[in-house]
Amino acid sequence: MERRKFIKYAALTSTGLIFAGCDTLMGSRDKQSLMPEAYRNSKSNSPQPQIAIPASPVVANEALKVGFVYTSSVGDFGWTYAHDLGRREMEANLKGKVETTFVENVSESADAERVIRQLALDGSKLIFMTSLGYMNSTLKVASSFPKVAFEQLGYNQQATNIGTYLGRFEEPRYLTGMIAGKMTKSNIIGFVAAFPTPKVIREICAFTQGVRLTNPLAKVRVTWVKTLYNPIKEREAAQSLVSLGADILTQNTDSVAVIQVAEEKGIYAFGYNTDMSKFGQKSHLTSAINQWGKFYIEKASSVMNGTWKSEEVWQGITQGLVDISPMNPVINQDVQKLVNDKRDEIIKGTAHPFDGPVKDQKGVIRVPKGQFLDDKEQLVMDWYVEGIEGVIPKFKT
Repeated sequence: MERRKFIKYAALTSTGLIFAGCDTLMGSRDKQSLMPEAYRNSKSNSPQPQIAIPASPVVANEALKVGFVYTSSVGDFGWTYAHDLGRREMEANLKGKVETTFVENVSESADAERVIRQLALDGSKLIFMTSLGYMNSTLKVASSFPKVAFEQLGYNQQATNIGTYLGRFEEPRYLTGMIAGKMTKSNIIGFVAAFPTPKVIREICAFTQGVRLTNPLAKVRVTWVKTLYNPIKEREAAQSLVSLGADILTQNTDSVAVIQVAEEKGIYAFGYNTDMSKFGQKSHLTSAINQWGKFYIEKASSVMNGTWKSEEVWQGITQGLVDISPMNPVINQDVQKLVNDKRDEIIKGTAHPFDGPVKDQKGVIRVPKGQFLDDKEQLVMDWYVEGIEGVIPKFKT
């Protein structure tokens, strides 16, 4: 796989590499403690001012330089792999117009600022940061490069030359939950989770809402591995859930270990971030996938034509940023139709993963009938919906 200028940047990150299976060095993509104070204390979803950055001052016929900062390796088959597929799609669609550089395994502490700054110094006019943990570093660097457009994964823009972007991951999770509710025989579904942050909790809850929609008797059991990518821990967690009776598995970690365990045990599983069907031809039901290419193309094009603006982007199935991969034929056609109909409703805006009434574990109604959990509440979600077993552990950085 092509890695433009990777060697040049390797020295910058040598003290903070995040090696596969080494969770002590790997941080969460959305750690609350790493969010800027301005975000943590934000009480409003009011639109932020949009200020355009002039067209990139490049020589005629010179390609726009675009940088990408990744938390892990492009070979993880998960989160970073999905982003890199988007980068390559952008290159293919804007062939000759863009020149991309990506840096893998960048820690979310000191290394991030150095890498982002070096990308800007080397002429990148658009830089994508693919982890919320990079937010503080992005803020520091962006103030020194007002003519560079920065796109930071996360919520709430923080400067006139920083835009933020995020996927509505809860939507495909909800659809996969609907399938799980119909396919389970034991009524026990296992979820291998990374870190107990609002984003992850939101995904678990959306999945459970889908499960309960099609099977009110089913329960979701969560095992926290507190790492994004550690195939050994993910495998152990999956095996533990199977031993507790789970006949369907899902995850929000990045490796294919959970799918492989399901294939070995003769049960079903869902992939995450990318289509993981090739790792479990019999076990894989579908994957909740992220498709970053269209977004990257639009942002690069806007920088080139001088229309780029600092804005908050939170896109879902409607915009094509997230979706589910093709469903395994083992899923009954009636169930597939049920899921596709719900998907259509989400696109039309007539259905939402957190349509009320939504109850928490104690049976308290958190979202009344006729309403749904709004964005502001989703961004700080710290409670389980009804149907999830266990408690949310305290999150330590």
